[in-house]
Amino acid sequence: MGSNPATPTEPGRTQTVRNSHKRSSSTVKSTVETLSPTRVRLAIEVPFEELKPSLDAAYKKIGAQVKVPGFRPGKVPARVIDQRVGRAAVLEEAINTALPQVYTKAARDAEIRPMGQPEIDVTNLDDGQSLSFTAEVDVRPEIELPDLDGLHVTVADIAVSDDEVAEQLSGLRDRFGTLKGIDRPVQSGDYVSIDLVAMADGVEVEGGSAKGLSYEVGTDDLIDGLDDALVGKSIGESASFTSTLQQGDSAGSDAEITATVISVKEKELPSIDDEFAQLASEFDTVDELKDDLRTRLTRAKAFEQGSQARDSVLDKLMQTVDFPLPDSAVKAELDYREHEIVHSLGHDDGVLDRYLSAQGKAREEFDAELREGAEKSVRSQLLLDAIADKNQVQIGDSELTEYLVREAARYEMSPQDFANQIISAGNLPDLIAGVRRSKALAAVLEAAVITDESGNTVDITALAPAARADLLDGGDPGAAMGAADEVEEDVEYESDDEQ
Repeated sequence: MGSNPATPTEPGRTQTVRNSHKRSSSTVKSTVETLSPTRVRLAIEVPFEELKPSLDAAYKKIGAQVKVPGFRPGKVPARVIDQRVGRAAVLEEAINTALPQVYTKAARDAEIRPMGQPEIDVTNLDDGQSLSFTAEVDVRPEIELPDLDGLHVTVADIAVSDDEVAEQLSGLRDRFGTLKGIDRPVQSGDYVSIDLVAMADGVEVEGGSAKGLSYEVGTDDLIDGLDDALVGKSIGESASFTSTLQQGDSAGSDAEITATVISVKEKELPSIDDEFAQLASEFDTVDELKDDLRTRLTRAKAFEQGSQARDSVLDKLMQTVDFPLPDSAVKAELDYREHEIVHSLGHDDGVLDRYLSAQGKAREEFDAELREGAEKSVRSQLLLDAIADKNQVQIGDSELTEYLVREAARYEMSPQDFANQIISAGNLPDLIAGVRRSKALAAVLEAAVITDESGNTVDITALAPAARADLLDGGDPGAAMGAADEVEEDVEYESDDEQ
């Protein structure tokens, strides 16, 4: 990541690089042709004598695999291997071993920074003659960075209203409510136990039935139309309605839903007084609890403000710098995003199509949004990499360790297990690149002028260290700050609710 950007070359222009090898007076010759600002073609010629180590390794590998009467495994002479498997097979094995090493060195010596795998085309593979091949590969574009000092953005003010504090207090109060069984028709806000059956064309939908399902009426987060159907029904009564299924193999299709009420409970909420404050927190009075909730909300909004500043600065920076994107980088990011979505849907592409249909969104519109997001992500990564290069950003062992510890905690893993998983998956270079970009982003934010709508200067460095780290990593505000959820984490309470 710390290598210098490629020396710019005009389209169609070539440059020659000769790599001297200490063990031979011969040279590997290579030329670089710039096909576009983001793609080059390397033409490489390797003298045959340079392939001797690869040929020796090929004979050794093949000799250990073939069985020849009179010879022990690994002791088969080269001439016998040529007779048994053919000289061409040995050459092919040698070339497969040599190509990656020769290509990597040629790219490094030509001072290009490849992105993605090269397209290799072997143009000459005659025995005893020089190996010739070409390698087309995408490269990082040349980026002319603007002056980062004085970049100005405006973000929202931090303001916590009494209503927001009351909302948090109400949510905390709700957690300590108790459920009591009642004998009356269902109302919105009740907790019911229901049996569900979904039928399509007179046949029960596969996976479309459930017994004893707990549901809070009024949340409208299970099946469209269920809340309206349940309200007014008593224990033992059923309600039928038509709805569009949102999940499963039948997602997007209509079904006849029958819901039967098994039990009805209502939540009794405690009074908001000092006794409740002592029960739900470490505070003695409601006023102290409210002050703490306001402090937590302020901290959460400060993180949100910082996130807005981060995104605004990056967006403004990207608007001032125009550069082409390597196709392979965009495709890789797009493939990753598509994979994550399909994975979340059980690796069933059909589920995605049915889901989009139910949402009234065309696949073309979804694909366009996905590509737009992928291109923006690649653009920001390349831009931050260029800033890191310009500032000669280096990553120390302590910084890498801090990041590993932070990410391991996020995935609820030990730092050692997380590090081992990263290394075994070959993702350590990507992780280091991410940390490097975070440092580059920190430099951009420190150089920018950030003010809120009231004209006050916003200092990102004033955030708590953990919150600032999450901000630079692109972390989630809720995960970083805790906000009202942090209150819940402090509570130790055993409920005697009637469930």
